[in-house]
Amino acid sequence: MIKGSHFRNLAVNRAPDTYGKLFLLNSVGQEMSRCKTSIRRGQPNPVYKETFVFQVALFQLSDVTLMISVYNRRTMKRKEMIGWMALGQNSSGEEEQDHWDEMKETKGQQICRWHTLLES
Repeated sequence: MIKGSHFRNLAVNRAPDTYGKLFLLNSVGQEMSRCKTSIRRGQPNPVYKETFVFQVALFQLSDVTLMISVYNRRTMKRKEMIGWMALGQNSSGEEEQDHWDEMKETKGQQICRWHTLLES
């Protein structure tokens, strides 16, 4: 997860405190693994530059989904989802499926693309 852009906090007049959550799901939607970025405070265009590695067997790559969601942390206990996207078996769109296919084909090279988050 590299960066986000144009995040707004509509409740108050300042940029939100954001972080990302990544979930690897199997073919029936069960969670296999999860990761979380650190929080970026008060940044409308946060730069995360965080890399996450998930252990997936080559034969499983076509059957897993990587869910990525971005949250605004309002208080220590309250959070709200800004948006989400998915790559893999249950990709959230054509661009996301193309990105997944390209990543599978290049075997280990980093493939960077912008994606629009879907509203929660």
